[in-house]
Amino acid sequence: VQLQASGGGLVQAGESLRLSCAAFGFTLAYYAIAWFRQAPGKEREGFSCISSHGGSTHYTDSVKGRFTISRDNAKNTVYLQMNSLKPEDTAVYYCAASRIICLSQTMHEYDFWGQGTLVTVSS
Repeated sequence: VQLQASGGGLVQAGESLRLSCAAFGFTLAYYAIAWFRQAPGKEREGFSCISSHGGSTHYTDSVKGRFTISRDNAKNTVYLQMNSLKPEDTAVYYCAASRIICLSQTMHEYDFWGQGTLVTVSS
């Protein structure tokens, strides 16, 4: 049972990346999925989530209007489209699954975590 985050890489400011979060060994459709990121020297922060059926999404102000979260339950995968990337978006990005909460900064409310994928945005 695991979540696998992928799609990170090195891009220039203004460019785009799409991250994927794939579930193995369990049905993602029963879970809300959140994306977190942790920049060097900073705490991990949640910034986006999508409800189990995809009908509700949330974003923090730092990414609103630039990032879009979506899901394909048939593929057991959640996506994060990141546009207009900025150097301050540089971080390790994690996805997490929860049956009780969508977006929370309380880590233990999430049942599964992906291993993280590094996004580096150069200026």
